[in-house]
Amino acid sequence: MLQMILRAQNLSLYMMRQTWMTHRVWFITIMILLVVFLMAPEQGVASSLFTIRSLIDTAPYLLLSIAVAAYATASGADNLVARAFTGSPVLMIVFAAALGGLSPFCSCGVIPLIAALLAMGVPLSGVMAFWLASPVIDPSMFVLTSGLLGFGFAVAKTIAAVGLGLFGGYVTFALTRLGHFADPLRPDVGNGGCGASAVKSPGPVVWRFWQEQTRRVKFVREARSTTMFLLKWLSLAFLLESLMLAYVPADWIASVLGGDGISPIVTATLVGVPAYLNGYAALPLVSGLVEQGMAPGAGLAFLVAGGVTSLPAAIAVFALVKRPVFALYIVLALIGSLASGILYQAWVSYM
Repeated sequence: MLQMILRAQNLSLYMMRQTWMTHRVWFITIMILLVVFLMAPEQGVASSLFTIRSLIDTAPYLLLSIAVAAYATASGADNLVARAFTGSPVLMIVFAAALGGLSPFCSCGVIPLIAALLAMGVPLSGVMAFWLASPVIDPSMFVLTSGLLGFGFAVAKTIAAVGLGLFGGYVTFALTRLGHFADPLRPDVGNGGCGASAVKSPGPVVWRFWQEQTRRVKFVREARSTTMFLLKWLSLAFLLESLMLAYVPADWIASVLGGDGISPIVTATLVGVPAYLNGYAALPLVSGLVEQGMAPGAGLAFLVAGGVTSLPAAIAVFALVKRPVFALYIVLALIGSLASGILYQAWVSYM
């Protein structure tokens, strides 16, 4: 009788643990929101609306990337996508960094594609190059940056994005050659948590997958699991971003980033991690700071570091990969951002 009771208790604890592991992101999001509502009801409403609006704004990019990832899985075209990232590592990293710098997808929109590429065995070096470059610049942000900070600054930011991708890709390649990061994906992602399948699709590619029942089911299953995976992590990311916008004043950021020399560039790189607004909202702030005398290199370092390590981008990486890979992502972002700021400042001073 005692053994039966103990077995029942162990089973209950196991079920509770599994429930927590499966839905912990939702639990954390709800708990944070409840605390905000209790402490500041108006901010709770504002944060809820901000999260919903942010999800709606990113929905077109997310839906497109989810559809592409699910289509690749259902049709068996995922192996073709993987082969596009194979070949000479030197050329692959260049291609991935350039594609990331020119890609119209936001850092959240590429999550399903990144997960699928990693699960299909695409080298982490190429994926890292693409992932580091992608959040920094896109075509629409290039136009806005040109209008607010000048065409030269926009070009410098684009070069910084591609350069960061190249730097991160080659460093990751060197580390993987030494035996590190052999299995980068988290276990729940590798089992299909984000539209990725750890098993490559056998046989020829069936482009018209909807003509086969099993492939239609596979498409729906992959799209649904990817959508739920993204929804829970991005809801948490946007909720945290709304709180940061509310409680980290822009005046404080301006006071910290003022001045000339290398010191403001180092400060801008570090401050850009917790205090970054978002890719578009940060541009007017940096534009105003540069007009007030802030070093352009510090502005570039702030935008690059903040873009790569912003809450949606960083949480997206954290949700997909194991902690050592996430730590590498952050370290590469900081070093690359600092270097880009220093080099741009040296170029501006020389010119």
